[in-house]
Amino acid sequence: MSATATAPAVTVGTVRSRADLAEFIELPYRLYKGDATWVPPLRRDVAHMLEKSHPFYQHADRELFMARDASGQVVGRIAAIKNDAHIEQHHDGVGFFGFFESVRDPAIAGALFDAAAAWLAARGLTVMRGPASPSINDEFGLLVDGFDWPPVVMMPHNPPWYADLITGAGFTKAKDLIAYRHTSAEGLPERVVKIAETLAKRYKLVVRPLDMSQFPQEVDRVRQLYNTAWEANWGAVPMTDAEFADLAKQLKPVVVPDLVAFAEVDGKLAGFALALPDLNVALKRMGGNLFPFGWVKALWYSRKPPGLRVLTLGVLKEYRKTGAAELMYLAIIRNGLKRGMTYGESSWILEDNAAMRQSIEKIGGVPYKTYRVYDKPIR
Repeated sequence: MSATATAPAVTVGTVRSRADLAEFIELPYRLYKGDATWVPPLRRDVAHMLEKSHPFYQHADRELFMARDASGQVVGRIAAIKNDAHIEQHHDGVGFFGFFESVRDPAIAGALFDAAAAWLAARGLTVMRGPASPSINDEFGLLVDGFDWPPVVMMPHNPPWYADLITGAGFTKAKDLIAYRHTSAEGLPERVVKIAETLAKRYKLVVRPLDMSQFPQEVDRVRQLYNTAWEANWGAVPMTDAEFADLAKQLKPVVVPDLVAFAEVDGKLAGFALALPDLNVALKRMGGNLFPFGWVKALWYSRKPPGLRVLTLGVLKEYRKTGAAELMYLAIIRNGLKRGMTYGESSWILEDNAAMRQSIEKIGGVPYKTYRVYDKPIR
């Protein structure tokens, strides 16, 4: 690791070797050891996201930094990320920080942010935004409210005081992201069910599950809709074919067909929703490893996951007042209840996406977590 910056009793350097990378990946497993809420991700998944061979880095670049104390122990980490796809889409001079972890020391956090900002500024970027690990299409935002609940699958978690480290370094709020909670006790609102079914008849809407026998074709349908339905959203960046293929490969083993909903009008795709079983229940007990016995624990605890996460739902603009969103939500909730699931999370939704938030609240969703994205001008 080559030194690049210093603060009192701390040295910040770049990750250069595989041994450095292993230390970078390992840090949160040590920092969160006493946190009963944190769910350790699989180390191999984190490594895959950081490797330059990941398809994200076909249109992006990154530098990894670690902070060491006087004894040489790693006490913080951060990634500086230049996403050319974001720049091309938004022309806003925004670069990103992600994979941030630190001990509770403003000097250490500040040194990490300074190193990331210097790297981004050297590449002509004028704003640093995050956390994005590594993009809006992956883990995004910092948990600022709802710490009593464990994270669901593919959602981040952090200590409450991370917000103090970030704001203390000069960041301000850019946008909040809201997570909604559904429970089986709420049931399905009869009035909403009737309205949705009436709209379905009026607009000839049909909701169907994922067809695993046509998985590649289904993935392609989703890709086309995803990049169209979300293109006007704040910060949205289209996913490339390679990124979609990589994500599909990761999700295929855990996808449950009837927790995926396609809304169609006369055979034409109008909307799509994807929910995943909350496999964090299994990950919690695996300690970040598949071997030697992690896969056995995963198989056991994932046989009957207690809940799900609706991680994406989109409707093409011309179908947004047809009830398609509500119908897909209702289909997923019904099928989750049939499987004995007792809770669900819809996440995340932009704080100012009134239409989507109303759709979720109509079917009983209650906001229970807030994630925040921060910006800081780079001088």
